[in-house]
Amino acid sequence: MPSGSGAGAATGRGPTAAAGRMEEVEGEDGSRGAAGRPASAASTRFVRCLYAVGFLDLFGVSMVVPLMNLHIKSLGASHTVAGIIGSLYGIMQLFSSTFVGCWSDIVGRRCSLLACILLSALGYFLLGTSTTVFLFALSRVPVGIFKHTLSISKALLSDLVSERDRPLVMGRFNAASSVGFILGPVVGGYLTELEDGFYLTSFICASIFLLNAGLVWMLPWSEENAGNRERQQGNKGTDSFSAKTNRDLHSKSATNGAVTSGSLFWSPWVQVATVMKRIKGIACSDLWDIFLVRLLMSVAILLYYSNFSLALDERFGVKPLFAGYLMSYSSALGVLAGCLLGPITRLYQHNTYRILLHSSTLTCTLILLYASALSIWMVVLSSTFLAFSTTIGRTCIIDLELTIGGNEASGTLLGVGQSVTSVGRIVAPLLSGIAQEFSPCGPPSLGVGLALVAILIMNANKQKYCSHGNVKLKNQ
Repeated sequence: MPSGSGAGAATGRGPTAAAGRMEEVEGEDGSRGAAGRPASAASTRFVRCLYAVGFLDLFGVSMVVPLMNLHIKSLGASHTVAGIIGSLYGIMQLFSSTFVGCWSDIVGRRCSLLACILLSALGYFLLGTSTTVFLFALSRVPVGIFKHTLSISKALLSDLVSERDRPLVMGRFNAASSVGFILGPVVGGYLTELEDGFYLTSFICASIFLLNAGLVWMLPWSEENAGNRERQQGNKGTDSFSAKTNRDLHSKSATNGAVTSGSLFWSPWVQVATVMKRIKGIACSDLWDIFLVRLLMSVAILLYYSNFSLALDERFGVKPLFAGYLMSYSSALGVLAGCLLGPITRLYQHNTYRILLHSSTLTCTLILLYASALSIWMVVLSSTFLAFSTTIGRTCIIDLELTIGGNEASGTLLGVGQSVTSVGRIVAPLLSGIAQEFSPCGPPSLGVGLALVAILIMNANKQKYCSHGNVKLKNQ
């Protein structure tokens, strides 16, 4: 399968032999490998720049998103119209994430990431000029189709690091992004107090995306390619698992590089045909159980948060302000959980399946504890540990998708995963409304059942998850 991934996309090459590079940066005890210092320096700079990309992305978005409902209502839109526009955005995300992710495999990460950032900046610039409901809806189109910068960044990270280090790097990337999501609403809330505050906030958000595009353009792509060559030369000192992984990726680079080098200049129809072929390969592969687990766990967690403030008010007489503080507290703990993924993966000897199974079991137990809580302090306790289990679970399910599905299609796999999550966002409010007709504890209780089904599916497919054998796609 053709692939234009990682730093090689900048020079028209496929994925390089970089899978074991991070193991030269840090061993099991966190020490540096003397043989790999040149490669590790390039790799570290590249990865840290991607952390900054993730931070700026969610920082800019979270400045604007909490203010959008207030703005569209100030334009004279009814609740129904506002809901329809919000749903259309979700539907565009649902269908576009798979196509954009697959497109990034074809044309390369650098080109696709720059295109998505710039077109998202255009959308937020149009949002800053939206003086009518029509202009507001129009501004959501480019964002709905191309706002997949985080998914492409994760695909790029998966191209750059080994399977052993992927959960650690993904966790840190999620932590950096979450910090931006925590700080953004505070800055946006302050700016909206100014005259024409929403328009100013939208223009600042667009400017942040332009800054992000400049950062991506200046990423050390050439240093990363040089680091790949140094990494190959010093590969003799790595363990047998890393050496095998590097040889596999190097062979993929040799076979896919020729196709990728001219893929950016293919006609749009050829690119669309290639995207459809890749998506068909994913659809015909034996990955349904992994995506089903992701869907079930996503819906379970969304059901937990769906009526959180209302349920706390009805069950314990707690004001919405306290619920807001509790959710912010959980978000901060989620950042900490992302930073702790390194020690956790070492504790589990890099067995992603076991981490996912245990974190999902803990998530199921904590949602049950919340649904049956007799006091507000039990809710605080469940929220504390749920922040850790959900953050770890989200990172591990992505890692398992890439491990089982194959790293050469990482953009497509992450795009399909985002589409699955979007389905969950569409289904969860409906299920929550039905369950809430029976009890305030109905949505989380239903979430417990869905999480339990996901755990049973994981147990039934234990052998496949633990074998680490790639599922061959139909067109491979």
